[in-house]
Amino acid sequence: MSAGLSALALERRRAAWWFLLPAVVAVLLVAGWPLARTIWFSLTDARLDETAAPAFVGLSNYLLLIEDPDWWNAVRNTVVFAVASVTCETLLGLVIALALNERMRGRGMLRAAMLIPWAIPTVVSAQIWGWMLHDQVGVVNQALLALGLVERPLAWTADPDLALWAVVAVDVWKTTPFMTLLILAALQLLPDEIYEAADIDGLGPVGRFFRLTLPLIRPALMVAVIFRTLDALRVFDLMYVLTGNSAATASMSVYARQQLVEFQDIGFGSAAATGLFLIIALATALLLTAGRVRLGAAEGGR
Repeated sequence: MSAGLSALALERRRAAWWFLLPAVVAVLLVAGWPLARTIWFSLTDARLDETAAPAFVGLSNYLLLIEDPDWWNAVRNTVVFAVASVTCETLLGLVIALALNERMRGRGMLRAAMLIPWAIPTVVSAQIWGWMLHDQVGVVNQALLALGLVERPLAWTADPDLALWAVVAVDVWKTTPFMTLLILAALQLLPDEIYEAADIDGLGPVGRFFRLTLPLIRPALMVAVIFRTLDALRVFDLMYVLTGNSAATASMSVYARQQLVEFQDIGFGSAAATGLFLIIALATALLLTAGRVRLGAAEGGR
């Protein structure tokens, strides 16, 4: 009997690999080949303004990248942006999801309205917020002046001390619905019986959240945080539309684009793009490891 089951399991595993093969080939063609070409160019002195064949220079581009303070400034901007935006979006998304999960009149309309910022293309929303944050004609400054919160209009996207935080605020406005949607989907799957049992045991709202709700939605919450962190680390369009090539907000993607397009340095720009890929891969590994450790600790505690 066991031999029959083993043969069946082996056959199913072989069939699963055959079903996955087209997807694996597609990923290798769409993502693997461009990545391999980028890594190869990063090892050469290729330029767009030269017709001669690129020469192999080894790790020279990476050594120059490590020594470039503008690169480390871009890394710092990206990390600060990712940590600040993902933290705010997670907290706000959790609060909004808990509110929308309650039974109330107009809940369906509120859920639909919540998705509007997320549905707007990033370039469009960035352009809209660029006008709203304008220091002369922006409605944000007009509102703050009317309320007496500021004495003069603020250059939100031009002031180096404010620009990065303005980009974070716009990203939080746009992407909080994504976090809310994932968390709300996890809340909808929780059975009502556990809360009924908690009411019988006299567990209050705070206790129910920290002892029941949060542990049960933690896997979905970790998935949402991982997706948003990876998306934030590769941010380009929001920063570029709002602030251009400003050093105060330049992300790693903006830096790589500047080297590749404006300076036409394919080799050095490819090294920057490869560095971005390595940082995102490292962040993915760390987040997945942290998620497994937390889930394992939670299961051990139970």
